[in-house]
Amino acid sequence: MNLNSLPDSVRIAIDAAQDKKAAGITILDLREVGGFTSYFVICTGFSTPQVQAICTEVEEQLYKHLKREPEHREGTRSAEWALLDFGSFIVHVFNERARRFYDLERLWRSAPKLDIPDEPGHAGRGVHEEATYLCATSRRSGI
Repeated sequence: MNLNSLPDSVRIAIDAAQDKKAAGITILDLREVGGFTSYFVICTGFSTPQVQAICTEVEEQLYKHLKREPEHREGTRSAEWALLDFGSFIVHVFNERARRFYDLERLWRSAPKLDIPDEPGHAGRGVHEEATYLCATSRRSGI
């Protein structure tokens, strides 16, 4: 699994989370192990306002680009764990403590996983631009 193999909706959610400086973005591919959704997008926010901002940005960007709204929301006023269910994928936004406690990556360890590198000093470069940058860098360095 790589960024380019993900559906546009999942890539837009990743971009939106990055724009609000979400950390530890991880994608779990559940197509072969779970029947209720295809992907989890898991990330961490470091404060209640950041968790809420990440959720708001994901919703706004998916509506703006694909006219998609979540089918269900949980905990979007919470500081610990918010969930946005878009049907074919679910976005989980945790604070640090809740992410360690619930450890969805361990619970779904049989699922293929893609970790998106954190962007120190993130200045708005989304995963589309990052993937292009990484490919160009890899070609130049012969990787």
